[in-house]
This record gives sequence, structure tokens and C-alpha cells, in this order.
Amino acid sequence: MNNILPIFHFLHAKAEANQKTVLITLIAVTGASTRNPGAHMAVAEDGSSIGSFSGGCVEAAVVAEALDVIKSGRPREIRFGAGSPYLDIRLPCGGSIDLLFTPIADRALAADLHDRVKRRSPLTIMLDSGSIRCAEPSARRSAVERTGSRISVHHIPPAMLNILGHGPSVESLVRLSTSYGIDCAVLSPDPAVIAAVRDSAIAADLLKTPQATALLDPDPWTACIFYFHDHDWEAALMKQALASSAFYVGAMGSRKTHAQRQKYLAEIGVSAGALARMVAPIGLIPSTRDPATLALSTLAEVVESYHQHFGFKT
Repeated sequence: MNNILPIFHFLHAKAEANQKTVLITLIAVTGASTRNPGAHMAVAEDGSSIGSFSGGCVEAAVVAEALDVIKSGRPREIRFGAGSPYLDIRLPCGGSIDLLFTPIADRALAADLHDRVKRRSPLTIMLDSGSIRCAEPSARRSAVERTGSRISVHHIPPAMLNILGHGPSVESLVRLSTSYGIDCAVLSPDPAVIAAVRDSAIAADLLKTPQATALLDPDPWTACIFYFHDHDWEAALMKQALASSAFYVGAMGSRKTHAQRQKYLAEIGVSAGALARMVAPIGLIPSTRDPATLALSTLAEVVESYHQHFGFKT
């Protein structure tokens, strides 16, 4: 999902502590790689780091290189793997990765990068002759684009889940998604569900009526998941979700249940085009019955849909 918030939180926190830092960017891959272009690491002058580019093959060398960049104050581009000056470092895949090391000397820049990512705003980072700045997102063909000395790194917000419903499937999906690294916000009429997920979800709010609510406001990188057994709760909320910019709206239930759902949604004014957005029955695994499998099936489908919608060419 390429959730870059931890990277930029690290840079911001270290800048606030008056630590010099380096942002390392994967700008090209030859052959196979465990990371795609646009991935980042960050290193601070105290030797701490966050992120990775391999299964442990290059990270120690990356940190050492970054510390040298901090001392020099100048950026550099290094290849690891095939064709690298580091003869003792080989990637198991047999390929190579090109990394750009960019020192960040401006505390305000670190704060700006962090704030933009935290706001879930699309972000383009411009790297040019050692400078680094934010730019307005533009039409892009790939995660990393290079024109001469200028490198543009494009990021979009990671997937997020709005989970609406009740029952153990809600709790299972929150546990699985957060362990995978996807944030969840939960809306449920069941106080027990809210209590169970409050420590894991980024938001957990009790629904008091089955009506549209300002608490449901998904952005274009958010999936809305409906896990209601009592379908009287879902109609108005589904109408609201289908009218939103959410990239995915899905609901559990059989095909018979969904046919009935389509009728009552049409009766309350949901258009045929909006109804066509609904994914139901939800999930990649058909006819799941236990909460854990339903959660796994749902998450897999959401991740696949996210990459289909937003995946960069590499």
C-alpha cells in the first residue's frame, strides 16, 4: 500500500529534535525487486532509520551511505546489486536498485511533507540537484519520472476502510486490516463492537439512527464496507456511500439478498449507475461463513481494487 506516513513522521520528529536527516528514494529498478520505484527510507544522524528496500540485504549499507551524506551535506545516487560499486552486496533476485540520497536541512520542509501526507493529500516530491520541494500533483504515468537532473516522485494516500455494520466480522476486519497497515474507521449501532475496536481503529462511532451521517465522509482512496445483518440499517448509509468519492463500496450477503437490496435502494432514489458501483457479494472467496475468512476475503478484494484503480506503472 506504500503508506509513507511513518517515513515522513520520522523525518519530522528528527527535525524537531534538531537531528540532520536524509531521505532515500528508490528511483529505478533493474530486474526483480522487493520494492517498487518511489519507495523510501529515512536515516537520522544518530544512526536510527525507518523503511527498507530489501529483505535485509542492503539496509546496513544504505544507513552507512546516508550517514556519509549527512556529513558531506551533498546528495548522491548509488546503485546496489548488479553493476554496483559495492561488490560484496548482491540482491537475491539478481537485479539492481538505484537509490537517491537527499539531505533534508530545512525543518519547515520536513514539517510540510509530514503535514501533507497526514492530510491524505496527493503529493509530488521534486528532487533536483540536491534540492527537495513539494509540488502540486499533476498527471503522471509512473511513480517516478526523470527529466534530466529532475526527479519527480508521485504519491497518493494509502487505502483506508470505513467499516459499517455489526457482529464479529467487523472486529475481524479491523484486526486484519490494521495488522496489514490499513487504517480503519468504524460506524456501528452496537456499543459492544465500538468498545471492542476503539483501541485499534482510528475512529469508532456509535450509530444512533439508520440515517445518513456526517461521520461517513470517505475520500477517493477510501473503501466503504457494509457488514450489516439487519438490513434496515444499511439503505440510507449505502445511498450516501454510493454518492461519495469512495473508490470501492461493498456489502456482504447472498446474491438473493443483494437483489432485494438493489430494489429498495432504487426505491429511495439510488440510480442504476450508482447501484452498479456496489460490489456484492463482497470478497474474493465465495460463500464465506466465518468472520475471519470473510475479513480476509474482503481485505484481499479491497487491496486488489485499490491497485487496479491507482497502481502506477513501474
